[in-house]
Amino acid sequence: MRAVPAPVAAKLPHLPETAGVYLWKDAAGQVLYVGKAKRLRSRVRSYFAADHAGSLKTQALVRLIEDLDTIVVPDEAHALILENTLIKEHHPRFNIALRDDKSYPYIKVTVAEPFPRVVVTRRWIDDGSRYFGPYTDVGAMRRALNVVNRIFTVRSCSYDLPGDAPERPCLDYHIGRCLAPCVALQSVASYGAMIDEVVLFLEGRTAEVIRRVRQRMQNASGALDFERAAELRDALRHLEHMEEPTVVVRVEGGDQDVVGMARDGDDACVVVLRIRGGKLVARDQKFLEHVEGETDGAILGAFLGGPFLATTDRAAELLVPLDFEDRALLEASLHGTTIRIPQRGPRRELIDLAEQNARHLLEEFKLASSEAEERATSPVYELQRELGLSRVPRSMVCFDISTNHGTDTVGSCVWFENGRPRRAEYRKFRVKTVEGSDDFASMREVIGRYFRRRIEEQKPLPDLVVVDGGRGQLSAAREALAGIPLDLPLVSLAKKDEEVFIPGRSESLRLPRRSPALRLLQQARDEAHRFAITFNRARRTARTVTSQLLELPGIGPKRRRALLSAFGSLEGVRTAAPEAIAAVPGFSLASATRLLAALHGAALTPSPPAEPALAAGAVATKAPGPPLDADGAGPGTAGTAAPNDPLAGDP
Repeated sequence: MRAVPAPVAAKLPHLPETAGVYLWKDAAGQVLYVGKAKRLRSRVRSYFAADHAGSLKTQALVRLIEDLDTIVVPDEAHALILENTLIKEHHPRFNIALRDDKSYPYIKVTVAEPFPRVVVTRRWIDDGSRYFGPYTDVGAMRRALNVVNRIFTVRSCSYDLPGDAPERPCLDYHIGRCLAPCVALQSVASYGAMIDEVVLFLEGRTAEVIRRVRQRMQNASGALDFERAAELRDALRHLEHMEEPTVVVRVEGGDQDVVGMARDGDDACVVVLRIRGGKLVARDQKFLEHVEGETDGAILGAFLGGPFLATTDRAAELLVPLDFEDRALLEASLHGTTIRIPQRGPRRELIDLAEQNARHLLEEFKLASSEAEERATSPVYELQRELGLSRVPRSMVCFDISTNHGTDTVGSCVWFENGRPRRAEYRKFRVKTVEGSDDFASMREVIGRYFRRRIEEQKPLPDLVVVDGGRGQLSAAREALAGIPLDLPLVSLAKKDEEVFIPGRSESLRLPRRSPALRLLQQARDEAHRFAITFNRARRTARTVTSQLLELPGIGPKRRRALLSAFGSLEGVRTAAPEAIAAVPGFSLASATRLLAALHGAALTPSPPAEPALAAGAVATKAPGPPLDADGAGPGTAGTAAPNDPLAGDP
């Protein structure tokens, strides 16, 4: 079994457990093998975890491995497509040779024809047609075609219309599957409008198509054409079960360079996905330093105006995640390259994929330099982007206040590390300086005490402070930090409309309900609320039990502690037998009976057993008492009633 090469060993601990493609390289940087993985870290480790006795080829591969490169993709299906593409690009010697391009099918719409057709093909040709796919699941593609044939009257013939036309319509016309454009029974405009709907459907924009199909189904049912209504009903069922075209291959005939960026403190990583002929063929990356304090646009502009401008292999279309200064000047310098900033659709999906790779590489860089102990999750990066933070909020604290009508007011602080709770850093507070219900003053006290102690104990400070509440709680927290003083990123999350308030910003920030960043804030807020409520209830219960026990005659702090230690609660004492209470240090059977009578509000008349008569000459002996309690008091001290003890028995 070969030892792991140093470059590979440095990358292994930081690989994600997500889908992707890995490329083994030799000492000269040549690609030896391209493979796909459902979990990159586990798959790559497996090459050095066994001797591969059953595969001579794998043994030879492992002996030549000197370096590793990885590309992260959304799921295993995308990894399958990308693996295929990279094998054809690099021709690695250890991969099975592929002789042709007939791997995954596409749906082709021949939009260049007057009366377009919808056909299946395994080869893309730049003939002006629209291609959708590739589809890794041929069954899903066939179901998509079946839906198209049921909903739309697309011709199935191969005539070169309108020149090569038959004399009469075929059977499809008579059964309602085609409107016979071949014999001029349907105009070019009418047929083209239908093809536009087909393209929308294949692009995944099915909402409008679903609405129209449902309306047609209802019309057919109203006309008592139940057979047609049933066909449309079945078509509706298939609409939401289609496989969407992959984002790692866009067969639209053009070349694209897709830029994604991630930043954390003073470091940033910019990734360029190179798409040629509609296929993702390479990934380039560049690490930037000294970026703290700079805007995202300034970082992007510095990269595009420097390393990217110096490259010669540039595509006709450059996709970037955001606008930046000097964009028009740079576009003029790129000579024919158009810069686009997609907000939605397939191009935006490519931007998201590039940003995912940038986050992966930056995390790998950070972990390798020992600046982070654990890989941050994607919601943490999204939270950074949504809040406009210069540093990834790897560590985040959230505060909450809980009170019971002005009494038992407590505070809580929960700590999240890389998007996950770190319970060892949870803290709870009893509010000491605030009288009555004043959430703002309580928040000031709790936050001030927490951070002053963190500074005194020289413990690390969080990257983000979150408070549960609105503008009032945010202002109180801001005043507390200013009084220390500390300059930490601070936000509040109001529960009513899930609004995020940021200091210095007049309008609240409303994140999408499905946003992972919002879910992370909600998780921290709810955890702080749960922790505060639990502490508040414990305080209220303890106070209630303490006050009720101390109100009873003859019960002092020492006896109260003994009772609570033995029975756990006031209800446990109330339901206990007199003999069980008498076994508690400091109590006798008579005092136990009187205690229960006081708790139940009714006098109990005990009937203690009579002392047995001593035989002549016998010596009275005392049974061994219970062990000493925590205060060192035994039966001779706490168990002996004082003369003024109301629970003491008659002399």
